[in-house]
Order: sequence, then structure tokens, then C-alpha cells
Amino acid sequence: MKLSETGLPPAPPHIRGSTLLLLFGLLLLVIASFATLPLQWKALFTSDALHTSVDFLKGFAPPETAANFLRKVLGATAETLAMSALGTLLAALAGAALAIPASGRFGNATRGMTRMLLNASRSIPELVWASILLIAAGLGPFAGTLALALHTSGVLGRLFADALENTLPQPESALRINGTHAMAAFFYATLPQALPQMMSYTLYRWENNIRAAAILGVVGAGGLGQMLKYHLSLFQMHQAATVIIAMLLLVALVDAFSFTLRRIMMR
Repeated sequence: MKLSETGLPPAPPHIRGSTLLLLFGLLLLVIASFATLPLQWKALFTSDALHTSVDFLKGFAPPETAANFLRKVLGATAETLAMSALGTLLAALAGAALAIPASGRFGNATRGMTRMLLNASRSIPELVWASILLIAAGLGPFAGTLALALHTSGVLGRLFADALENTLPQPESALRINGTHAMAAFFYATLPQALPQMMSYTLYRWENNIRAAAILGVVGAGGLGQMLKYHLSLFQMHQAATVIIAMLLLVALVDAFSFTLRRIMMR
């Protein structure tokens, strides 16, 4: 146990009344949610529900392993991966550009307007963006890629702005005092502090976009999701099982790759 300068144990942290009030409000919200939702726990754990679920899962076995079908799944997997990677890249670029005014570097008015734009972008789910963009861009991965980029740019822009606001101001101030231009001081002193965290946020959102890209095909945005919707709608469970396995493998591979990159960045 660490001792203070007086040789006594440090005092326990003080919890403010507002924090306790917030926790109490969250507890009431959870209780109210359980009380108002018609949760049928008994029906979920009945023997009939168990037998029905087992019979449904048995319909997926064995997965389809025909060579022609596996080639189609491989192409859809590559399409899903490309959608997520390109959508995340476009979102990272747009988010970085919007994060600078959203961090308050051009005044509070610009900060407020930019954050409102970011809030509007990320408040619309990817599926809704894809449904809207399918009207303009048509069926296929282009609409899915744009949907991922629009939603993720709002998320990354907010996270990037918070990271920039949390950097130490002294290095940039020192450069400004010595006559360095404002933008040059920002790129040399402030941005390097936030860049590792920004890269970590981008990799994390790429992992999420892999899952989102696999689901966007449900509305016709291409990739594995479109194949899954097609085969499930025709009750072709063996083919659907192969598509689901491809989704799981793709997510696992991207998670491992992202984890490795983050470990390298932290060294």
C-alpha cells in the first residue's frame, strides 16, 4: 500500500453527489426497462423452444462445399472486405478533416456547427444510409461503401476531435511563441500526440465495419450479406451456413490483423 507524505494511507476517493445521482438514475432506468418490456423468459426456456431451435440449427448442416459455390463465396468475401476497408479509409479522411474545426480551432461557432454535422452523420445507421443511397447509386457495393463512409465519418470525426482537444497545449504554444505558423505548429506539436489514438480508433471502426458490411447486403448492397439474404429467402440452409462461416472467418481474421497492428503501434 502506498503511503502519503505524512506516512498515512491515502484518503479514499471522494464520490460527488452528482455521480451518485446519475448512477441512481441509471439503476432506475434499468429497473423500468425490465418492468415495462414484455420479456417472456419462461417461453424462451421451454422444451418446445429448445427442440425448435435445435431442429432449425440442424437444417444448416452440413455446409455447402461445392467448388463453384465456394468461389462465389470467396468473391463475396473479397467484396465485403473491400467495402469495409474503402469505407473506413474515406471515413478516416473525412473525419480527420472535420475533427480540426470540431476541436474548436476556428472558434466555438464553427465547433458547434461541425459537431452538429458529425452528430447527424453518425445518428443515421448504416442500413438507413444504404437504403437511401441505393436509390441514387443503385444496387451493389458502391452504395454500401458510401453508407459505411457516411456513418463512420461521424463517429471518427467526433473521436478524433476529442483526441485533439485532450492533447497537451504547451508544445504548440511554445512553437507559436517562437513565430511558427498556426497550422505548422498544429501538425508538428499537437497532431503527433493524438495520432496513435486516432489510428487505434480507425482500426477499431474497421473491425466494426467488417460486421456492418456483411449486414448491408440485406438491403442489396452486395457482399456476403446479399448472398446470405438470397439463400435464406429460398430456405437454402446449407449454402447459408457456408456464407455464415465465411463471415465468422473474415471477422476473426480482421480482428487478429487489427490487434497485431495496434500492438506494433504501442511499442
